[in-house]
Amino acid sequence: MIVSAQISVYPLRETRLSPVIEQALDTFKERGLTVSPGAMSSLVSGDDEVLFAALKEAFQKSSSGGDVVMVVTLSNGCPVSR
Repeated sequence: MIVSAQISVYPLRETRLSPVIEQALDTFKERGLTVSPGAMSSLVSGDDEVLFAALKEAFQKSSSGGDVVMVVTLSNGCPVSR
């Protein structure tokens, strides 16, 4: 099944936020998912099994260096950009 997710990653107590966010986005791209970065969140879409595995990996990588908040909204019904 194709799903889409709106994802926000918030590294806590970090002086630079971009490296952690970019690392998460790279994880999705490496798995072949479609990624559309935004100012406050990113849209990621693709196969549900791949996306769920990538979410887990992205969270683990993001939190390996410190505390992080990841907010995810999932949908199988919203339009997916291809």
